[in-house]
Amino acid sequence: MKNITRRSFIKSSAISSGILLAPNLLSANNINKLNIAVIGVGGRGRANWSQVPNENIVAMCDVDFNRASRGFNLQPNAKRYKDYRVMFDEMANQIDAVIISTPDHTHFPATMIAMELGKHVYVEKPLAHSVWQLRTLKKAANYYGIVSQMGNQGHTTNGIRLIKEWYEQGILGEVKEVHAWHGKFNFRPNFYWTKPVSFPPPEHPIPENFDYDLWLGPAKYRPFNSAYHPLAWRGFYDFGNGMLGDWSAHTLDGPFWALNLGMPLSVETKAPNPMTKHGFIADESVTKFEFGSRGDKPPVTLKWYEGGEKPEIKPEWNLDKLPNAGMVMIGDKNTLITGGRPDRPKLIMSDNDWKEFQNNPPKKYIPRVGENKPVDEWIDAIKNNKLPGSNFNYSAELTEMAIVGSLAQRFVTKIDYDSKNMKITNNELVDSYIKEPVRDGWSYGDRLF
Repeated sequence: MKNITRRSFIKSSAISSGILLAPNLLSANNINKLNIAVIGVGGRGRANWSQVPNENIVAMCDVDFNRASRGFNLQPNAKRYKDYRVMFDEMANQIDAVIISTPDHTHFPATMIAMELGKHVYVEKPLAHSVWQLRTLKKAANYYGIVSQMGNQGHTTNGIRLIKEWYEQGILGEVKEVHAWHGKFNFRPNFYWTKPVSFPPPEHPIPENFDYDLWLGPAKYRPFNSAYHPLAWRGFYDFGNGMLGDWSAHTLDGPFWALNLGMPLSVETKAPNPMTKHGFIADESVTKFEFGSRGDKPPVTLKWYEGGEKPEIKPEWNLDKLPNAGMVMIGDKNTLITGGRPDRPKLIMSDNDWKEFQNNPPKKYIPRVGENKPVDEWIDAIKNNKLPGSNFNYSAELTEMAIVGSLAQRFVTKIDYDSKNMKITNNELVDSYIKEPVRDGWSYGDRLF
């Protein structure tokens, strides 16, 4: 892409009906490989950048050089950074696209800088940390004419396409009720979910080769605790959005897309042991979303259960138990069930009826793009001047639904949501979190929107 300037790319690009319309600037005649920068090298970062073996990884950025060392060693020609702002200052002209796989609270500034420089972006789910950030990322992606993608693997699967096709062809009938759940939290040290020994968390020594100030980024300062980094930050609402923010991009992707749910009118969370004053997730909770009618589609009630709670098994389901994580869409004709991801949907019916349905399936009409391959879909979209399925026009809305829910969880309350005006109308405190304050030096997006 050295012969394609950011200015010429933006000038020749337009957004229409969610599709990037532009001349084939990235044809095989002028590009064979993309130059990719990686922000977040280990963990999900490695899972993402390892999917681009045929592209050039030219820069790798991570605040923890110890955890990133294995990735660095696998890409010895990539220049190494701790601060992506320095990376962009030095290498912007050498970068075509960026893969961002950092904690939720740092997605937004990294993505905004990349897009302002005309770089295509792939961002790990959930897309951002607040509603205002999501709205701004969506606007910016369209404004700058870049190819965007959120990394929720299930949106590339055959399974999620089956969910949408079955619903649209009337197999389920009218759906007014959706239930989704995820299992108990397994709190233990150095694990995905870790609960500090006390609150506020005691101060721990900062590990060597780890830049804690850069890791905090826009979040307010607090003394370091090992529960924050490297794995368990999701349980702290200043950094993550809990289980709902993490898993809804998988478990709720199917009903959100198929039913065209849009934004909830209200969300209410109930939890027996809330941790609101500590800004930490509750051990268990149930969150109820109320969605209005959409055209001729009826209102929908969606319940999200976590920490061990599950919906009651209805007698007509003929099920002994529900999986540890899953989702059901209850229609007046049939009920659909999935696991925590949307890749293997099934209709709840007798074995003989299910076999008959599989032998005579409904029409498949949504293009397939490759099973669980969102990075491949993104790369292909860049090279063919189109948008992948979980581009920011879609994924910002999916994530906004979840973040409104996580706000209800954080404060264990009911909130009424005016999505048109991006406002929580019944609680000024919760409304103040629609756009979070940031530390000095980390404010992006305001000057554009």
